[in-house]
Amino acid sequence: MKGIPQGRYTREFRQEAVKLVIEEELSLPEAARRLSLAPSTLTYWVKAYREGRLGEVGKAQKPLTEVETELARTKKELAETRMERDILKKAAAYFARESLHGTRR
Repeated sequence: MKGIPQGRYTREFRQEAVKLVIEEELSLPEAARRLSLAPSTLTYWVKAYREGRLGEVGKAQKPLTEVETELARTKKELAETRMERDILKKAAAYFARESLHGTRR
C-alpha cells in the first residue's frame, strides 16, 4: 500500500517520526513500520536531527498540491477497501464450505 508520494512529507511529520525514536525510545524498524516508512528514510531523519539539520531536510522539494494530497488519500483508502473486500470474500467462501459440510451428515 502506498502512502504519500515518495519523498514528500511535512516538516511536522518528520519531527513527530523522529520524536517516536528519540523521546519515546521506539526502535527504528518498529517506528518505520508503524508510520509506513522505509527504515532508511527514518534513519536519515534521525541522523539529520542529531546533527541539527532536520529542518533543512526536504526544503528543495515542492510542496504537495491539494489535488496530489487528495489523490494519495484516495489511493490509500481504495487499497484498504480492496484488502477488506478480499478478506470478506475469503471469509464468505470459508463459511459457505463449512455450511455445506454441516448439511451432508
